[in-house]
Amino acid sequence: MLSENIDYFKCKPVNIPKITILLDNGYHPEKIIQELKKIYPAIMTKIRLKLSPKPSKAQKKQEGKTGFVPVKARWVIERTNSWMERCKSLAKNFERTLENATAKINLCFIRLMLKRLAIA
Repeated sequence: MLSENIDYFKCKPVNIPKITILLDNGYHPEKIIQELKKIYPAIMTKIRLKLSPKPSKAQKKQEGKTGFVPVKARWVIERTNSWMERCKSLAKNFERTLENATAKINLCFIRLMLKRLAIA
């Protein structure tokens, strides 16, 4: 999707603050950085990719846990994705423009906020 909308990104100034993007251990930051440098090298001054920490066996044993232990930073992302998937009108990778995709995501979170306000 980034390569399809690259003209949109290139016409915008890179005035975002420096951010760190946490990745799951299934991703390869080196490959992502390499591809981003090919497509839009200016953005690489503003972002940093970092693998989310995976608990070691010693840490699991110390906490008295075995098997799968969720990583806190990862579950924030997973929770957000599940909230968006509950919006029936939101279908991943089917929007033709970046503006349409952004609008649907915003509507999804407005809907979530209104539901929470109604409960409170």
